[in-house]
Amino acid sequence: MEWVPVGFITLKALVFCATMFFAIKWHYEQGQGLSKRALLLTAGKVAAVFILVLTAVLLLTFGVAQALGMDLRLP
Repeated sequence: MEWVPVGFITLKALVFCATMFFAIKWHYEQGQGLSKRALLLTAGKVAAVFILVLTAVLLLTFGVAQALGMDLRLP
């Protein structure tokens, strides 16, 4: 029974690596026709959305923690 988690984690890692390889390969091939300006504009938009979502998750986490009465002050 001790080998089951090792086997599942290994399988999950292999599947994850294979899918990431094909996703990156597909996106790279799709981006071959784009200009440098369009690529930088898209990367900027993605970065901005990522920062906004990260900020929203952070605020939501602290809001829920405060509503539950948790003390989040640093010592």
